Amino acid sequence: MEREEIQLGRAGSVETAQPGEDEELWSGEDGGDHTGWFCVRTDPFPCPAPGCSFVAEFMTAAHLVLVWEERDDPNLLRHAQRAKEVGRNPRIVSYEPIYGPSASYYAWEAAGRPVHGIRGK
Repeated sequence: MEREEIQLGRAGSVETAQPGEDEELWSGEDGGDHTGWFCVRTDPFPCPAPGCSFVAEFMTAAHLVLVWEERDDPNLLRHAQRAKEVGRNPRIVSYEPIYGPSASYYAWEAAGRPVHGIRGK
């Protein structure tokens, strides 16, 4: 199996489909306060969606900081490892609301893993 070379700040492929007029954008609101949960802080990296100027400093989904309840959650560790493999210098930290809006990793999974939460203008 041939491995594709990974370059910082670039995605191998990006789904560019935008939500239709009747589609609701995922906001990640699962009703919980995630203060004290865990997230993966990284070196800044741009959103790969065309025309989006959002720059993330955490592992995100739809521009929301993904959080896990347990520091040793296997999915948190897997995502941190992936960030390390692409040179993003991951650090597992305790989530604080000042980092921005958050979403539980498992709520994101249950929502179908939406990747972009802002409709293009």
